[in-house]
Amino acid sequence: MAPESRIHDVIQLAGGLTEEADETKVNLAMKVYDEMVIYVPKKGEDIIVETTSQTGSSSGKININTATIEQLQTLQGIGPAKAAAIIAYREEHGPFQKVEDLLNVSGIGSKSLEKIKEQIVVR
Repeated sequence: MAPESRIHDVIQLAGGLTEEADETKVNLAMKVYDEMVIYVPKKGEDIIVETTSQTGSSSGKININTATIEQLQTLQGIGPAKAAAIIAYREEHGPFQKVEDLLNVSGIGSKSLEKIKEQIVVR
């Protein structure tokens, strides 16, 4: 895939969504990046946010590069507006390289970052 490709492009290349797919749980406009995993849940399926660390153990942290707006809102102090701003920023600028990059998002300051720093990961 080209660097400017979107999740929508990847899904179309793979044959499109099935009738069971819940496309509202996937940001189809997000740019793809190397080593990205795209998972489209079935309608009604609950998504459990879980990541795997380098050692293979579950960290239970939310990956801010792949989290949905709903997942971001589970973070302390992150409501709909801040969650939308995080997603808009990563769509415009690409994946976050480090947690501190969140400081570049409108509405996220050092106090907000301090509250969620232990709950998030960048992969």
